[in-house]
Amino acid sequence: MAQLTTSDLLAQTERLGIAHAAGPEGGATIERVDVSTLADLPGLTVGTLAVVAGDDPPAPYLVDVALRQASARGLAGLVMPAGFTATETATVLALRGGVPVLVSLAAPAPDLAVAIDRVISGGAAESMTRAAFAVEKATQAAAAGEGDAVAAILDAAGTALGVRVSLREDLATSWTDADAVFAGEVPIGRLVAETSDPAATVALPVVASLVSRAMQRHLQDRFAPNQSRADLIVELILAEAGRVDGFVAPAARLGLPLQLSHAVAWMRPQHRTDPGLRAPRFVEAALELFTLQLIEDRPELWHIAFLQDDVLVVSSEDHGAGDHQRRLRDVVSRVQAQARRLIGDDWTYTVGLGTPQTGAAGLRQSAAEARVAADSAIAGGRLDAIELTDVTGLRRLLLDFYASPVSRNLLDDILHPLDVLGPEKATTAVRTLLSYLGHRHSLAQAGRELNLHPNAVGYRIRRARELLGVDLDDPDTRFAVELACRVRLLGSGR
Repeated sequence: MAQLTTSDLLAQTERLGIAHAAGPEGGATIERVDVSTLADLPGLTVGTLAVVAGDDPPAPYLVDVALRQASARGLAGLVMPAGFTATETATVLALRGGVPVLVSLAAPAPDLAVAIDRVISGGAAESMTRAAFAVEKATQAAAAGEGDAVAAILDAAGTALGVRVSLREDLATSWTDADAVFAGEVPIGRLVAETSDPAATVALPVVASLVSRAMQRHLQDRFAPNQSRADLIVELILAEAGRVDGFVAPAARLGLPLQLSHAVAWMRPQHRTDPGLRAPRFVEAALELFTLQLIEDRPELWHIAFLQDDVLVVSSEDHGAGDHQRRLRDVVSRVQAQARRLIGDDWTYTVGLGTPQTGAAGLRQSAAEARVAADSAIAGGRLDAIELTDVTGLRRLLLDFYASPVSRNLLDDILHPLDVLGPEKATTAVRTLLSYLGHRHSLAQAGRELNLHPNAVGYRIRRARELLGVDLDDPDTRFAVELACRVRLLGSGR
C-alpha cells in the first residue's frame, strides 16, 4: 500500500472531486478509508480517513464535536458532504487538532470512498484509472486549441496525473520511442515525468502523440505562408525566361514582393566518399524548421526552399541596402552548421552566394550565380566552403545563359556527342576545343596553354570533329560551339 496523506489526494482534486476545507493539507498517513456517520467516529481506528455519510452538511456544533473526536482518535482526516463550509470555530479546531478537513464536490460518500481507496491501495487498477483520466484531460486541452496548446496539454496531463510532465528536447529521438515528440518528420524530443509513476508510463505515449499533432498544427499555421512562397520561388528559378513576368501577380498575392532586391545562397550536400548518395530524408524537414525559426524575427524577408537535395536560402530587401550579401552569409553559415550537426561528419554542405539582384529576373540571376559558385567550389575540392560569386565581364553573360534552362539545354545538345567518352574525357575534350577555338585554330598556342604537343592537340580536335559532326570553319558554328564549351565548363566549375 502506498504511504499517502491528504496532500496526495489534493494533488488529484479534479479527478477525485474533492477540495480542501480546513485544517492542515497534509496530515497523518492514511491507513484506510471508511464511510461513517459523525456519531460513529469514536469507533474508527487510528489512520482512518472518514468519509462522512449523508447528502447534506452536518450542523456546525456536530462538526465541532467531530473534530475533537477525530483529533483524539488520531484519524487521518474527515471528508464532508458537498456544500460543506467550515465555520470559524471549526477552522480553529481543525488546525489546533491537526485534522485535515476535505469536502466532496459532488460524488456520494460511497463512490468517493471507493475512488479514494483505489488511490490509497495503488496497484494496476488505480494506475490505469489515473492514466485514462490524464489522457481525457490532455485530449480536452488539445481540442480547445487556445493559446499555447503544447503547454496546455502538458499542464492538463500533469495535473491529472499528479506528476509534472515536461518536454525534453532531444534531436536523437527515434520513432520507436514511446514518448517521442515529432513535428511532422522532425524529431523534437521526448516527454518525461518528474517522478517515476506507473500511470505516467501508461499515459505519456498518448500525450506525446497529442503534443506532436499540436506542434505540427502550430508550425503549419505559423509558417504555411512562407512555405507557399518558397514553392513559388522554386518554380520561378526553374521556369523559362519568357514566363518570368507571369510570376509577379501570384507572388504579390502570396506576399512576396518580387520588385525587391534578392540575394540567394545555394547549399549543396555531398557525401565525402559516395558523391552519388542522397541526403537522408529527415534532414530537409529538420533544416527547414531550424531555418524558419532562425529567420522569423529578422527584419529582412527570408525564405528557405528545396530543389531535390539542394537548399536555397533567399534574402529579400529594399534595393541598395548595404551589406545584403554579408547578412545572407551570416544566416546561411548557421544553417550550414546546423546541417552538419544533423547529418554528421560524413557529409559536406558547400554553399555558393549570389549577388543581390532586383526583380524576378534578378532573383533567377542570383540563384544561377549561387549555383555556379557552389558547383565551382565542389569541382575545385573546396567542400564545405562558402563561395562568393565572381561575376564580371564574360562570366556574367555566361551566367545569363546558364540561368535559362532552354539556353542551357540547347547549348548542351551541341556537345552531347562527346559524352560517349565518359565524364572525364568529355571534359578534357571540351577544354581542348575551347582552347583551340579561343586561339583561332592555332594548335601551337593551344598546346602551350594545355601543356601539350601540338600533334596531341590536333589528334583531340580531329576526334572531337568526328564525334560532333560540325564544321568548325563556319563562323556561326564556331561561335556556338565555343559558347557551349564555356557554359558547360561554367556549370562544372572547371
